[in-house]
Amino acid sequence: MTVSVEATVTALSQPPTKAVGPATETDRDELALADQAFDFVRQFHTEQPGAGDPAQRIREVLAEIRETGTYRHTAEELAYGAKLAWRNAARCIGRLYWNSLVVRDFRHVTDPAGMAEQCVEHLRIATNGGKIRPVITVFAPDAPGRPAPRLLNQQLVRYAGYPREDGGCTGDPAGLELAARARAAGWTGGQGRFDVLPLMIQQSPADAPHWYQVPEDVVMEVPLVHPDHAWFADLGLRWYAVPAISDMMLEIGGISYPAAPFNGWYMGTEIGARNLVDAERYDMLGEVAARLGLDTSSPRTMWRDRAMIEINIAVLHSFDAAGVTMADHHTESDRFLRHIAKEMRQGRETPADWSWIVPPVSGSLTPVYHRYYDQVDPNTRPAFLLREPW
Repeated sequence: MTVSVEATVTALSQPPTKAVGPATETDRDELALADQAFDFVRQFHTEQPGAGDPAQRIREVLAEIRETGTYRHTAEELAYGAKLAWRNAARCIGRLYWNSLVVRDFRHVTDPAGMAEQCVEHLRIATNGGKIRPVITVFAPDAPGRPAPRLLNQQLVRYAGYPREDGGCTGDPAGLELAARARAAGWTGGQGRFDVLPLMIQQSPADAPHWYQVPEDVVMEVPLVHPDHAWFADLGLRWYAVPAISDMMLEIGGISYPAAPFNGWYMGTEIGARNLVDAERYDMLGEVAARLGLDTSSPRTMWRDRAMIEINIAVLHSFDAAGVTMADHHTESDRFLRHIAKEMRQGRETPADWSWIVPPVSGSLTPVYHRYYDQVDPNTRPAFLLREPW
């Protein structure tokens, strides 16, 4: 009698039978992990038909879970799982290029100094002379009773914030907390508006974080100027080229990777309509409006809108002049609809969070505004997840 691969895999996915006694918490954890591992391996082999025998791989994974309480992804599984996590990222408008992600497997590096070294190398590879590459560097996963080291930075490059006596902030208010922790650990810092924070790496909940200065030569920054207003350069604004997120958990098949920094490239509005504009960030609208001579006596004069547009013009112009990859919100919206169409041809849904997909400038002028999206399932995996603090 011939038994199908599907039937074999289904049979192999059944949890092991316990001889006596109720299931323990460890039993339940292992059974949940086996279920998630089965789902991922099945998806991997479905989408990668040349990957080999799925039944054999399921057999190996289940045996490893029974023996150790966890399992190790193959290099190919890790690479494809990271790409799928980007494809599943409901808040990301730039998913058209999910399959081009460069995956760096550094699961064997667990010491803070080695991790910092590879984060620096990540920035070198991703920056690519301004032709930004999407890159992820994956460090060790959590294991039962043994949490893996993690980066405390929100991004590999981010600016420090320093409290002033008047209650204000010099630099980026989003960098206040980490700058304080870094200083407590021995970092001297400075008092500038654009001081790059050190990498902060914590090996375990019981360990104090280690800090490592990011070398200047790997941090590409773009001075911001305006094509029509020479005074804009006098504002002294700049921004870094690579937005490498480093405080999220990568989860693949039930395995959690708490340190897996990843980047794409910037969309102009992220800088020009949020980082430089939000009241709790650099809050530049008032100063730019004053330089433009706008009437700020009433919101009805639309001075905020006009100032924001000029800031966004400056950001796009400056990155273009510096030869640094940057998307604009109109082009990226068109690309996202192309991504949805490609996924539909593959028979796949494209979950999307409307409030994140629609850009913060001229939203109704973009095609992503005028449509509904597939519902976001919070249980979709692989995924990038908010990481719980220790």
